[in-house]
Amino acid sequence: MGKITVETCHIEGLKVITPTVFGDERGYFMETYNYNDFKEAGIDVQFVQDNQSASKKGVLRGLHFQIHYPQDKLVRVVNGEVFDVAVDLREGSATYGQWFGVRLSAENKKQFFIPKNFAHGFIVLSDYAEFAYKCTDFYHPNDEGGLFWKDETIGVQWPMPEGMTEKDLIISEKDRKWGGLTAKI
Repeated sequence: MGKITVETCHIEGLKVITPTVFGDERGYFMETYNYNDFKEAGIDVQFVQDNQSASKKGVLRGLHFQIHYPQDKLVRVVNGEVFDVAVDLREGSATYGQWFGVRLSAENKKQFFIPKNFAHGFIVLSDYAEFAYKCTDFYHPNDEGGLFWKDETIGVQWPMPEGMTEKDLIISEKDRKWGGLTAKI
């Protein structure tokens, strides 16, 4: 291995990946994905779709999941900074309903691997952020589920972007209407 460092957390399956960055006066180079390195780290999946989004400061997206076509995701930030969150929705899991969050930024170059059957969301902390992610299944527009971003049962501790309060957040109408963990599916 050697090209990536993999950190685990208290929720089995979630992994924070830090690539080795080779830099000099010209700039830098890093591998953002290498199947062999990821397989050795216990992430043996086949990605079939890459997505990228851009959002401004204070945008909160999520918490989303796929109902019948769950996806593993490998997420990273290519510009700016976000606080990224995954919530365990695996029935029978010892950590069901628990969350884990990590700051992802263009500067720290960390990636977050989120297995199937987790809800996912993020909040943009910088003025602007570009978010890229790989998925193991194709997007199915009628298969999306979600959890209310502020569900007290889950208790995500969202950091507020500098100079903003909760009332300043930019959240889609759809994301404002999701139910809580007890109402899932």
